[in-house]
Amino acid sequence: MTATKTALLTQIAQIQLMERGKLSAYTFKERARRATPYYKLQAWENGKNVTRYIRSEQVALVEEALAGHVKFQELVGQYAQLVIDQTREQLAAVGVKRKPGRRPSSSSSRRSRKSSN
Repeated sequence: MTATKTALLTQIAQIQLMERGKLSAYTFKERARRATPYYKLQAWENGKNVTRYIRSEQVALVEEALAGHVKFQELVGQYAQLVIDQTREQLAAVGVKRKPGRRPSSSSSRRSRKSSN
């Protein structure tokens, strides 16, 4: 799929929810022997692993936000690759063309050998 930079930026702008991290479900056994699920959202922030507890009614929204961040990362990667490709094309077009068979001169190739006397 070839996308233009404008199309990618439009898709990025349409992402409404984003969250970093990993959502994990756990069960907490209460005294009444009911298994109550709880959720943890873990993410690296400022060089530390931060844990936030998520209520059951928030899980769907957090999952959507996590998916939004994944989509954002994919689109930004595609955008970066398009810009990189365009930059390389421009560099190739501006590149100096050398005559075939000639090697570039360098100061190291002109050095003479020291005698072993």
